[in-house]
Amino acid sequence: MLASDLTLILRIMNKIKIIVSILFLFCSNLISAQTDTLKVQTSAECGTCKKKLEKELVFEKGVKSVNLNLDTKVVTVVYSVEKTNADKIRAAISKIGYAADSIPADKKAYDRLPDCCKKDGMK
Repeated sequence: MLASDLTLILRIMNKIKIIVSILFLFCSNLISAQTDTLKVQTSAECGTCKKKLEKELVFEKGVKSVNLNLDTKVVTVVYSVEKTNADKIRAAISKIGYAADSIPADKKAYDRLPDCCKKDGMK
């Protein structure tokens, strides 16, 4: 084997080491990202509420997943603790038009909801 071949192999191996190191750091950050789960009692009424809450809330910064149980009217939110917190999530639910635990629904957002989503609305 020629010296130039060995030099080329060593360069490739060094590049592979760098790439592996970068991937390790990236994966370490993903693994260490702390998440928490929040359960919030809502004023949701129907399937339209479920679609609206799950669709809009997932776009909040730090929210990983959202699931509304219509039987209990409890929305379960998995979120990154580095990016958001329970109070911000409750506020976001209110701004969508629904009560969130003790936080009332934002009046303007509530007024924009379809009738089926309102407490005394058509079913």
